[in-house]
Amino acid sequence: MSAIKPLPRQPEVNIGTLGHVDNGKSTIVQAITGIWPARHSEELKRGITIKIGYADAAIYRCPSCEEPHNYTTEEKCPRCGSETEFVRAVSFIDCPGHHSLMVTMLSGAALFDGAVFVADVRHRFPQPQDSEHLQAALILGVKNMVFAQNKIDVSTRERIIENYEEIRSYIRGTMVEDAPIIPVSGQHAVGIDVLLWAMEKFIPTPPRELDKPFRMPILRSFDINPPGTPAQRLKGGVIGGSIIQGIVRIGDEIEIAPGIIVGERRSEPLVTEVVNIRAGGRDVEEAKSGGLTGIETKLDPALTKSDGMVGNMAGAPGTLPPTHYELEIEYELFEKVVGLSEEVSVAPISVGEQLVINIYSAVTSGVVRRRTKDKLELELRRPIVAEEGDKVAISRIIGSAWRLIGYGEIA
Repeated sequence: MSAIKPLPRQPEVNIGTLGHVDNGKSTIVQAITGIWPARHSEELKRGITIKIGYADAAIYRCPSCEEPHNYTTEEKCPRCGSETEFVRAVSFIDCPGHHSLMVTMLSGAALFDGAVFVADVRHRFPQPQDSEHLQAALILGVKNMVFAQNKIDVSTRERIIENYEEIRSYIRGTMVEDAPIIPVSGQHAVGIDVLLWAMEKFIPTPPRELDKPFRMPILRSFDINPPGTPAQRLKGGVIGGSIIQGIVRIGDEIEIAPGIIVGERRSEPLVTEVVNIRAGGRDVEEAKSGGLTGIETKLDPALTKSDGMVGNMAGAPGTLPPTHYELEIEYELFEKVVGLSEEVSVAPISVGEQLVINIYSAVTSGVVRRRTKDKLELELRRPIVAEEGDKVAISRIIGSAWRLIGYGEIA
């Protein structure tokens, strides 16, 4: 695995990867960043992304070369040797493509500012999880998208053109119908310069609300202490995610909610101090909204190991949304279940049915207690932090996997 090179600046935008399993999402991230984003031991053994992967990159522009071949991740242009100009730093959120991991994918997609949708040019588009990923991104408001036709090195010119037309036809009438479609080979890093150009042109950095209190959905959490570390040298737990508003600084006190479950329908928020902040491959004094950030705290590392804090929200004390054990959701169901090879209609939701909901990085299940045509009342198995207007993805068990069936907002 390549050493992580510090970036000139903190990443300012989150770009997700979407697409069916084995389309080459992680390979394209590696071609851009030099980093294989799947780090979990089981991921490395099986060769697929299971958890949310992550990697950062600095994007440069060559002043001497012509568009669209003048973008690179190098400080010297690989085409002409000229010194390049730094444009911006980006974070990649690499989502799993397997149908059984759709709930995990939704947790990552909630933090996207834009996406690279990776299609395998050899197969007819869409494959089952292509359609499911695209539907999920659209309901979460991901409207800035670039399509990458991957694996052109093992296809024919005729098939590449056919695949282009399949993608263009499928996205017609959606909010991404004008998205560029770029032929690439992630394995051989062919077309990556044009892909970077498309990302710069079609995935802008959104405005950030830096004047609001710090808030960050926790996407990953870790114990960074090697086995056998003496107690006096233990470092506190690390939480990672993307800051959605505000700024956090070393020495700040932060609150994490819902926190620890202490009894039936009772949770206790955690309050801790920021010890160190890491963004863009280097230690920083403060981190702003945008990109991925790691925060070392004074928490017991036993709380953060193995993603123990995922789904919580970190923020300035006293400013987080309320913790809910019941939710009222204004919802809408799809006509058909997406992501299946056969066509299946979405049946109405029933009282007593168990559903899974995603809000930002949080995933919880709940039992439907009341239902009308456009509103649901859910009793949640685990509490969730949310406020009015937050987007919700709704899934139900179909066959052996949770399938996306609708979406809504907190009422």
